[in-house]
Amino acid sequence: MDVELIVESLPVLWQGALLTLELFAITMVLATLLAVPLAIVRVQKAWWLRWPVEVFSQVFRGTPLLVQIFILYYGIAQIDAVRDSWAWPYLRKPYWCAVITFVLNTTAYAVHIFRGAIQAVPHGEVEAGQAFGLSFGALYRHVILPRAMLLALPAYGNEVIKTIKRTSLASAITLSELTGVANTLVARTFAPYEIFIAAGLIYLAFAFAANHLVRRLEHRMSRHLRHLPAQHGTGPMPT
Repeated sequence: MDVELIVESLPVLWQGALLTLELFAITMVLATLLAVPLAIVRVQKAWWLRWPVEVFSQVFRGTPLLVQIFILYYGIAQIDAVRDSWAWPYLRKPYWCAVITFVLNTTAYAVHIFRGAIQAVPHGEVEAGQAFGLSFGALYRHVILPRAMLLALPAYGNEVIKTIKRTSLASAITLSELTGVANTLVARTFAPYEIFIAAGLIYLAFAFAANHLVRRLEHRMSRHLRHLPAQHGTGPMPT
């Protein structure tokens, strides 16, 4: 193994890593903003509200992400209405196809996580908020969502790390993110072992940093609960 080649390749790989971080950041921000309201809709009793969200979640969770990327990047170009629309200048670019697919896929998983967290909020806390006369929106804003976010953090932390690794699939549609740059270097150096070890080290560093930040956030958000007795019992969310 050529350790010197690994060290020399790191600065070049870092250029692709910047795009990886960009894709990851955009995905997590947009997916979180979409997933929270969709999770609230998912826990409602009205079937005509929750079933469209459930179908969306099952479709994107039940099909491979690479297939979703190919459908959007290669398949959507076959639709005349899309090519004639205002969206075509964006959808013809691999960057936006990757972003849209990553956001939708991550949203589908995040909806499942937040839905479970909302349903796990102790029913006594919900009843207390209702007893104070809080409206539906105020109840979610001040009681349910703060508690649900704390409950969701461990699972969402895993989703954050998975999203970092999913960005590597953007290389399949010619984007020069970390894995794409690694493939280019392998074609130039014929040293896949060293190059992919270097790329793996960068992914590992990103995953470690993300895990550390999530744990710090969880610790900070739960500091007011550390000295309280455990609470038991859950119940249905208000609709």
